[in-house]
Amino acid sequence: MPKQLKSNVKAKTPEDLFGAAGPKARVAAKAASRSDNAEAGYTARDIEVLEGLEPVRRRPGMYIGGTDEKALHHLFAEVIDNSMDEALAGHASFIEVELDADGFLTVTDNGRGIPVDPHPKFPKKSALEIILCTLHAGGKFDSKVYETSGGLHGVGVSVVNALSSRLEVEVARSQKLYRMVFERGHPKGKLEDLGKVNNRRGTRVRFKPDPEIFGAKASFKPQRLFKMARSKAYLFGGVEIRWRCDPSLLKGIEDVPAEDSFHFPGGLKDYLAAAIHADTLVHPDIFSGKSGRTGAHGACEWAVAWTADADGFLSSYCNTIPTQDGGTHESGMRSALLRGLKDHAERVGQGKRAASITSEDVMVGAAVMLSVFVREPEFQGQTKDRLATAEAQRIVEQAIKDPFDHWLSGNPLQANKLLDFVVERAEERLRRRAEKEISRKTAVKKLRLPGKLADCTDTAAEGSELFIVEGDSAGGSAKQARDRKTQAILPLRGKILNVASATKDKLVANAQLADLIQAIGCGTGAQYREEDLRYSRVIIMTDADVDGAHIASLLITFFYRQMPRLIDEGHLFLAVPPLYRLSHGSKTFYARDDAHRDALLKSEFNANAKVDVSRFKGLGEMMPAQLKETTMDPAKRTLLKVVLLADDRDGTADSVERLMGTKAEARFAFISDKAEFASEDLLDV
Repeated sequence: MPKQLKSNVKAKTPEDLFGAAGPKARVAAKAASRSDNAEAGYTARDIEVLEGLEPVRRRPGMYIGGTDEKALHHLFAEVIDNSMDEALAGHASFIEVELDADGFLTVTDNGRGIPVDPHPKFPKKSALEIILCTLHAGGKFDSKVYETSGGLHGVGVSVVNALSSRLEVEVARSQKLYRMVFERGHPKGKLEDLGKVNNRRGTRVRFKPDPEIFGAKASFKPQRLFKMARSKAYLFGGVEIRWRCDPSLLKGIEDVPAEDSFHFPGGLKDYLAAAIHADTLVHPDIFSGKSGRTGAHGACEWAVAWTADADGFLSSYCNTIPTQDGGTHESGMRSALLRGLKDHAERVGQGKRAASITSEDVMVGAAVMLSVFVREPEFQGQTKDRLATAEAQRIVEQAIKDPFDHWLSGNPLQANKLLDFVVERAEERLRRRAEKEISRKTAVKKLRLPGKLADCTDTAAEGSELFIVEGDSAGGSAKQARDRKTQAILPLRGKILNVASATKDKLVANAQLADLIQAIGCGTGAQYREEDLRYSRVIIMTDADVDGAHIASLLITFFYRQMPRLIDEGHLFLAVPPLYRLSHGSKTFYARDDAHRDALLKSEFNANAKVDVSRFKGLGEMMPAQLKETTMDPAKRTLLKVVLLADDRDGTADSVERLMGTKAEARFAFISDKAEFASEDLLDV
């Protein structure tokens, strides 16, 4: 029976199921049906046309980079840049910046004033209204009006208008005052003629950011505005910038005055001198200069200094606009400095030594201020964070190269010192690269030790000690106080990198940590080798204050994360330097802290004795003999051994991550939990 049924069933072909055209035709028919329905739902009515300033309000990130605090303050940059352009063109001598208690920011200049006459293409509207309400409208497309300017796209002040809940403009031209008001980019009336005025000219823009765009709590930060205004004055010594801020906005802010005035005839040199006043310079003079007329096509100004005990920085500007991401003008600066140092090395017969230096080596420790003025510069993005004009590299390189040669030739001894500094950085870079390319054991044998390490004469690890100290000053005292046979000194510059929150790339690139790893010699992590350890004790010796404790905690974190076996094997220690010196007559005692001081005063001196109590500001303030007697002499000193509790390793790891890791909320929770104890400690002090 099954066979009979099977034989009676006729097999169906694709044609029987889908028609003569087969399955492909059926699928195509369905697709065509869907396409017809889609077309019916997508018509000309779905095409939206954004007019006026509506694109800015819909997509503010395209014009100012976002709606965060940085973008909010970019509005101020757009307005003050227009005033700076007037100053650079020689038409304005002062700019006033005022922040009111109600959140309004006002920028006033005494320039020519925005034109208010009817625009030729739009005779029913004033040029002022066109500029404030139309994207890509302005006087900076044609270099006849401005040789150089920061605004090139004609969108700056119109974007500010679009993103402000209210903007008021006053223009004084030809002894007449005009006023116009806007709300969220729309005029609230016609241009008003307020009549005749004497002794006034220029433009006054008063605006408040729109909370619908930036959030209800968004507001200008006085500290940030103050810094931005001051930097503009440094960039052009011919302008005075006057600052005013409502005192009610400055509660709890100590470094911002209610009123101030900025005028720096020395320009960038003045700015750099103020920024590095506390740093030790490799070359005692600041290399600075100008090329061309400020505001003219192809002008340049610079100031450079090399610091021995601090990280460098490079702040660059184009037409007074900060270029935070650098660009071609910075490339020109690096090239000029590198060529200048190499040429100097050739002149003094050290060309072979300098052959390996790169611009990276030259910029290590270099504090640089660079300002260039270029006609019609090309930026990457409306926020102008990076300069892309190829010509700027040539302008800067040609402007700096010859003056740098003369500067080096004018003081050859100091120039040689700078050359030695840069060559040392190059050698450090090559050593670090070699460490990555060859095995650790071979590298340690072949590579020189860090330049700042004052090593001990005893080559055996047993009985030798490495003191890690903060700063060259403390390092100098420690080198004089040490036992040269068994005690080595390695000074570090300030606070090291927090390895608990740093990325692997930052860790690898950090020169101080590279020096420390190389000096100890035993490798890190899985490559740690006890037999290659160069010292039996590694001693952290920092000042007996809060900063010293912070540096010590960063170093302990480094060893815990990168060399845990160094701690397990009992090689890591903390020195205990004194905080006070107590003396009366022939008696002299040293106290570790306040409690120890009070105890010594009671136990070692008579109640009526006039004890001389002096507080050490740091290890660098101590005489070498005092440092040796109290902290470095093995017969008299106190050392604290750093250990990991075997029964609470998980708790230790959790504490390090909580207090030193990347999660700020964990630290906040810890501080909140311990706030009561912190208050008690403060009261006791």
